[in-house]
Amino acid sequence: LGPTSFPSPPPTLDQRGPGLRSHLGLPRCQMFEPVSCTYTYLLGDRESREAVLIDPVLETAPRDAQLVKELGLRLLYAVNTHCHADHVTGSGLLRSLLPGCQSVISRLSGAQADLHIEDGDSIRFGRFVSWVLGPQEEGDCTKQQGCCAKTLYHSVHEKIFTLPGDCLVYPAHDYRGFTVSTVEEERTLNPRLTLSCEEFVKLMDNLNLPKPQQIDFAVPANMRCGVQTPTS
Repeated sequence: LGPTSFPSPPPTLDQRGPGLRSHLGLPRCQMFEPVSCTYTYLLGDRESREAVLIDPVLETAPRDAQLVKELGLRLLYAVNTHCHADHVTGSGLLRSLLPGCQSVISRLSGAQADLHIEDGDSIRFGRFVSWVLGPQEEGDCTKQQGCCAKTLYHSVHEKIFTLPGDCLVYPAHDYRGFTVSTVEEERTLNPRLTLSCEEFVKLMDNLNLPKPQQIDFAVPANMRCGVQTPTS
């Protein structure tokens, strides 16, 4: 999922603050799930009270739903950036907790959802638009072997690194305590993405990472929007 498009240019480095404070009437919250180190993002429009939630986690979905209610927002969409392997999505539960909420995921994922999106699509909430920037393949490519490293490399360089350098980049996961970066920082300082494509592919193909701990039950559940199959 790409960066949000605001009525004026997106916030830059000197405008960011704790917990993604409000900018131009847009309530924004960055929330953390410690087991999978996943960030969840709530974006809302103060005027219409419409909101979207990006990458909710099952265990913290009640927290997210409560925040939506406390802020007086109406959640339109619970968006999954891909079919996660390290946690079960909270989008299915949120559809029950917040009637009217629709689940969203990439069409290329093959997963069930109320709404399927692809590269170039947009998601509207109130006065704001969130643009979808995605590769032609789907997956948690920085963490799983078997994903196409070449596709990932070109997607980042052609879709993210062509944005203004001071455009903020918020992570889906973080294991070192970082909460935000910029396009320019990643373009010049990211130790993997400053490699050539050939070097990047070789590095990613030889990471030898263990498979995510929750993959065996997370992926089947996430293919069904995070809804678990009842035990018989």
